[in-house]
Amino acid sequence: MKPDIHPEFTATPVHCACGNRFETMSTVEEIHVEICSVCHPFYTGKQRLVDPAGRVGRVKR
Repeated sequence: MKPDIHPEFTATPVHCACGNRFETMSTVEEIHVEICSVCHPFYTGKQRLVDPAGRVGRVKR
């Protein structure tokens, strides 16, 4: 790699809207996210299907 052309890569705190905090490596000072692996429905198993038109219910019947 060429010297003096790459940004500084440091440990960065990540703050989620759910209150979870963890550290990762990044070129930015601080990261704010809306959803993380602690509160994401796919990882928590609390995934729910939002179907306002009722199509899923009609298919199941």
